[in-house]
Amino acid sequence: MRTNSGRLAGKVAIITGASKGTGVVMGKQFADAGAKVLMVARNEDAVKEAAVAAGNGAIGMRADVTNEADVAAMVDRALAEWGQVDILLNNAVIPGKDLHVWEQTLENWNEVFAICITAPMIASREVLKRSMLERKTGSIINLSSTAGWTGMPRKSHYVSSKAGLRALTKVIATEAGPYGVRCNCLVPGGIETDLWTNWGKRMSAEQGITFEEWKVKALSDVPLRTISQPEDIGNLALFLASDESRTITGQSINCDAGSIMIG
Repeated sequence: MRTNSGRLAGKVAIITGASKGTGVVMGKQFADAGAKVLMVARNEDAVKEAAVAAGNGAIGMRADVTNEADVAAMVDRALAEWGQVDILLNNAVIPGKDLHVWEQTLENWNEVFAICITAPMIASREVLKRSMLERKTGSIINLSSTAGWTGMPRKSHYVSSKAGLRALTKVIATEAGPYGVRCNCLVPGGIETDLWTNWGKRMSAEQGITFEEWKVKALSDVPLRTISQPEDIGNLALFLASDESRTITGQSINCDAGSIMIG
């Protein structure tokens, strides 16, 4: 069995949205793999607690990734602590309020776009120009969603931002490739976190069935009949962050138990 120990030795990673769910798990996985990890989120207490749990010198820091000054401060902190940034995981996400297009509000739309696609652009810009381009190395990983492939009712804001993130990934990969920097898009399906469970409970209530009944129904068309755990997403992120994937860039790679098969 592969061990993660040492896979990222000597590398510095920034993980956004790291105060809960998959971000917390990835923080620990990356620290266990030998990386120096800066875990970032808007909830300062929660992200600092997550960093302590990650161990191995991980640091938690408050930053709003939609705020340019906060993102600059985030990169400042990584450079001050470790002198470089090798890996950026754009993981921060917000689902927004479920609304049909004819009900959609600009406030709802803009808030989701700010976090799900504008923030990854800002963070990528900062790590590229302040560390990766000059050092001619780096891996940027954007966390999208299979909803961006298929569409989803009442999720025009979320679906559009996640589809756009795949396009942004290609642009970054094309522009930064000559400098030795890679950019890929990790595309999860459902992940068994509080975010997914809470959404499932809303859907099951609307359909008048139990959450467990809804879960069986939701997974009935998934070939593996299962849902990803945060560790599954983290394992793929580790691969994309490591030198093992050194010739993989500009790709959108699904991690969804087979629910979407592209190709």
